Amino acid sequence: MASVVGPSIFHDHLERAGDTHSAEETKHVEEAFASALLVSISVALVAAVAAALAVSWYFSRRIQRSIDHVAEASTRIAAGRYDTHVDDPGLGTEFATLAGTYNKLADRLEATETTRRRMLADLAHEMRTPLATIDAHLEAIEDGVRHLDSDTITVLRSSTQRLRRLAEDIGAVSHAEEGNLSLDSHLMDAADLAATAADAARDRYESKGVRLNTHLPPAGGVNVDPDRIGQVLANLIDNALRHTPSGGSVTVSCRRIGHWVEYAVADTGDGIAAEHLPHVFDRFYRVDTARDRTHGGSGIGLAIAKALIGAHGGGIFATSAGPGHGSAFTVRLPSA
Repeated sequence: MASVVGPSIFHDHLERAGDTHSAEETKHVEEAFASALLVSISVALVAAVAAALAVSWYFSRRIQRSIDHVAEASTRIAAGRYDTHVDDPGLGTEFATLAGTYNKLADRLEATETTRRRMLADLAHEMRTPLATIDAHLEAIEDGVRHLDSDTITVLRSSTQRLRRLAEDIGAVSHAEEGNLSLDSHLMDAADLAATAADAARDRYESKGVRLNTHLPPAGGVNVDPDRIGQVLANLIDNALRHTPSGGSVTVSCRRIGHWVEYAVADTGDGIAAEHLPHVFDRFYRVDTARDRTHGGSGIGLAIAKALIGAHGGGIFATSAGPGHGSAFTVRLPSA
């Protein structure tokens, strides 16, 4: 394009400048200009192509190395080495975001695998105890050491009920986390839900010598499945009882905060260390494994509570000042 347009523009400039050369000289000057223009364009084109190839090769090599690092890291992660991370290649925001997202994925997979292993180990332990009890009693009956009397039947039934409760808990939390729960929601009085859950637990509290206090002023209504929310509140109240010694107290409260209804179950019991608070809603997680198994918890109750509250569009939180200073579990649900 420059070779076609340039000479005509050059000829016009010569005429405007009052060129006094002969026609032959003018033609020679124009041919010289066209030739010089063509040579310079050719040289510039070669230089531009060479520079483009060099820059393209440089960046393609850097991109290729980055892709190779990602592919190598993917291979290591596929082999189970979830601690593999990808460094920022320094190629811009997009590649930095890709590296950061990949590292977050690796961390999440590592956390998931750790949880899975712990869950399987805890599940095996939970099943081992009742199964060992059943097996021992059946073997004793076969050997004639024990008879199939009411005491033996009670022990066997208790073990089978524990296994059934474990299976139901696992099924409940799986359905809740997968979003397969069927909620039969109704407009309910918020304070009445907490009062019902507290009244159902009073006998158990009295038998253990723990005071159950309630602070339930009118808090409006909530559009919830009363059975599911009742299950959550009952779980929190029973959990507080398990971890509060005789002579302690548990307070169940309900209040309206803006567009939310907030339930709180606060106790004066064992408390929770700061490093355990982020994990108390994980499946099978126990702050004190031996103590919680002695208390009879399956380690799934709080995970179920979190899933059920999430299905209602709310949230659940745990706070504690530390071991020996009690703990509080707070549930927030959208107000009706």
